[in-house]
Amino acid sequence: MSQQFQEDEITEKSFNASLLWRLIGYLKPYWRWVSVAFVLILLTAFFRQATPYLTKVAVDEHIIPGDLAGLNAVCITFLIFLILQFITNYAERYITKITGQWAMYDIRAEIFAHIQRLPMKFFDRMPIGRLMTRNTNDVDALNELFTDGIVASFSDLFTVLAIVGYMFYMDVELALVTCLSVPFMFGVTFWFQKRMLRTFRLARSRLSKLNAFLQENISGMEVVQLFNRESRNREQFDDVNRSYLDANLQTTYYYSLFYPIMEFIGATVTALVIWYGCSDVVRSQVNWGIVVAMLQYIPRFFWPIMDISERYGILQSAMASSERIFELIDTEPESTGGKHKQKTMEGGIEFQNVWFAYQEEDWVLQDVSFVIQPGESVAIVGATGSGKSTIISLLARFYDIQKGSILVDGVEVRDWDVESLRKRVGVVQQDVFLFSGNVSNNIRLGDTSVSDEAIRKAAHDVNADRFIDKLPDGYSHEISERGSMLSSGQRQLIAFARALAADPDILILDEATANVDTETEQWIQDAVERLMHTRTSIVIAHRLSTIRNADAIIVLHKGILREMGSHEELVRLEGIYSRLHQLQYLDRNDPQAES
Repeated sequence: MSQQFQEDEITEKSFNASLLWRLIGYLKPYWRWVSVAFVLILLTAFFRQATPYLTKVAVDEHIIPGDLAGLNAVCITFLIFLILQFITNYAERYITKITGQWAMYDIRAEIFAHIQRLPMKFFDRMPIGRLMTRNTNDVDALNELFTDGIVASFSDLFTVLAIVGYMFYMDVELALVTCLSVPFMFGVTFWFQKRMLRTFRLARSRLSKLNAFLQENISGMEVVQLFNRESRNREQFDDVNRSYLDANLQTTYYYSLFYPIMEFIGATVTALVIWYGCSDVVRSQVNWGIVVAMLQYIPRFFWPIMDISERYGILQSAMASSERIFELIDTEPESTGGKHKQKTMEGGIEFQNVWFAYQEEDWVLQDVSFVIQPGESVAIVGATGSGKSTIISLLARFYDIQKGSILVDGVEVRDWDVESLRKRVGVVQQDVFLFSGNVSNNIRLGDTSVSDEAIRKAAHDVNADRFIDKLPDGYSHEISERGSMLSSGQRQLIAFARALAADPDILILDEATANVDTETEQWIQDAVERLMHTRTSIVIAHRLSTIRNADAIIVLHKGILREMGSHEELVRLEGIYSRLHQLQYLDRNDPQAES
């Protein structure tokens, strides 16, 4: 996955205009609304900045000459402009906000859809908390850009242009005095913002680590409390939390220094205008109304420029977040596979000289070959890390092999359409994941083709209905996150019902009875033995008593297929399987293990 997600590597980068244009692209579906917002911005700037000019007219043409009738007309015009300014400003802000929210909706939807298409190797290396940060905090930073950044920056720009136009119309010299400050203000702005961009990147990176730490420790709270890790975890969290605080304090330092400097420049320009303008008034070169209007325009002139500077800060923050979001979106998605599709499978499986490694040439499987005939039940045994579960992952094409080939119904798995392949393979894992929702939805998993009758039949076949029927709401009973209110055995039974409700042609049990009691295991074994007669079955188990009736048993050792045959054949062979069988029998861990 290269190094695109190395969170600690925060380096100075130049502003990336292509990222900005890519972000603006999310506004294209709403260009009509954006166009209306720009028109409203222009109208708001015109109405708002006309009021100081009306003050100039009132002072020079009506107050000083004593024309009260004309003053009344100016006041009415002033009031009308205020009302029009309120209407256009309200409409512009409303349209801008809803457009920004629509864009955020699209981005979150795109991120979520893309995450679901990423290969398993991506999730092997990426902490879940960091992915959560992409779809929450980083997207929120883009929300500021869309609602208070891009359009608002244009609003400030039009405001400045309107003010400059009014000032030059009234008096060129005073306008030039005011505009002399602009190079200084932008120089200060870019000097600060260059440093703030790095702090934004650093803060986002450390927030990602903070979220990852929280997610991991909250999910593993049972282990934390069981092993008295509370105090040590607090110390670790304090380190992560403090590093995030330090990054935010750097940002706060630059913000705190930036605004006083900008206000100092603004106050200096105000003093110059008062001195220069009043001198012209004394020499009768400028009317009082112009000076009064200029003093109203100066703060109005500086605030938009300061706002633009702040918007630039928002832009920098959004750029830091967008880099991370687009790195995620640009991650190569999982292959959709080939064009081969089948509504049903016969269930034939063949591994031909398969070599596989998760990283480089650290081989997990080495030259593995075997054939499973349609309808056969095959067990895979071996020590932890021997590659048993890896075979299942390769069969479902969660990973691609480096050498050899894997055939399903005589077709290379790379030529299978991935969705079609996985739809015909049902897997029951040892670590069951249940989603928030009711029992029925956890069995159906959103597949509307699975009827309520099929759900109840699947639950009955694995004896899950024995506890489901006792729940307060039966199949409508709400399950909490990860099924925490259910026992391990109950979660396992729901997982069995989930797999069987899909009516797979290949049924895979990956240590599926490891978390159930003896009675529940017997219920499952009775159901599984019946179901194995109608489909190809692969069983991974440590307890040999659960697989002794399999048609064939594959023995893996350090990624190499060492033995294959029936239970009786392997016991007579007096190899690895025979030793495992003797150990389990002698330790009395499995009273049924005796041949």
